[in-house]
Amino acid sequence: MVLSLIAEVASPEGEAGPFIRRSQEQLTLRDFLCDSLTPMGMRSPRRRALTERVASDLARQKLLPADPNAAERMINDEVHRRVRASGKTNLSRAVSELVSAGLLKRYYKGYAVDHENRGAQRHAVYVLCGIARCLVGSRASASISSTELTAAFRPAPQQTMPLLHFSGLE
Repeated sequence: MVLSLIAEVASPEGEAGPFIRRSQEQLTLRDFLCDSLTPMGMRSPRRRALTERVASDLARQKLLPADPNAAERMINDEVHRRVRASGKTNLSRAVSELVSAGLLKRYYKGYAVDHENRGAQRHAVYVLCGIARCLVGSRASASISSTELTAAFRPAPQQTMPLLHFSGLE
């Protein structure tokens, strides 16, 4: 799913990020991916429990407005913020697995790229590579040679066992 979403917003060269324009707003690639994956968990018991926990936390801190509609918006905004934060962690793990599998390359663009603090306003850029480039569609198909496709689907060579000869067995 993550790979499909990245391919959906990737350029013809297979590069996605660091920013994605969705309707009238501009999001970082990671925020876009988290928000796109969020609806999958909207009805889960964990999401309902989080919503109840946020509502009780805000009520205990006396931060909820008297207007029920405004209170609901405030609760939903806080739930969205928390879900997005945890979603980024899960997304990072998923992308690391895709990088390990050779389907993606990851690098960062932005301010203070070589800063010791990894989060120094740098934003992730993901590049589809190998067989994952096929997901971009016809826009990138010309850049993938038939040799690359054949190599991607070719099974690994089988190891053959040497034949053992037993003498003296009759």
